[in-house]
Amino acid sequence: MSRLVKTFITSLIIILLGGIAVLALLLYGEEKAATGKTIDDMVEHSYETPEITTDLSDGSYVRIQFQVITDDKTAMEEISKRDFQLKNILIKELAVMNEENFRTGLSDLEGAVKSKLNELMTDGKVTDVYTISKLLQ
Repeated sequence: MSRLVKTFITSLIIILLGGIAVLALLLYGEEKAATGKTIDDMVEHSYETPEITTDLSDGSYVRIQFQVITDDKTAMEEISKRDFQLKNILIKELAVMNEENFRTGLSDLEGAVKSKLNELMTDGKVTDVYTISKLLQ
């Protein structure tokens, strides 16, 4: 074989192996990103709020409790220190809701709490907010 053909085949093999390596890294990276945190990480970096009882705009009362998941331990410690601010956020959010909004808008409430807490955070961030207990009266 001529030298040109050998160089061409060698170059083609190198490009092919490089492409396979890049594809494998991309697929592995997407798989890892899709799985996110493990349940152990979530438990380790979570804060359980105390139960909060407040009224809704239509006079109904609600007792609610959340599990706040953070991205690291320092963020979790900061959330526990910001407990009074969390309560304030919840009281303000719930004060404008009526019974029907509360029943159907629980995901919206969790999103609002997450967003407002992240505005306050200086170390880390809140990744998820889960309602773990609720009672509407």
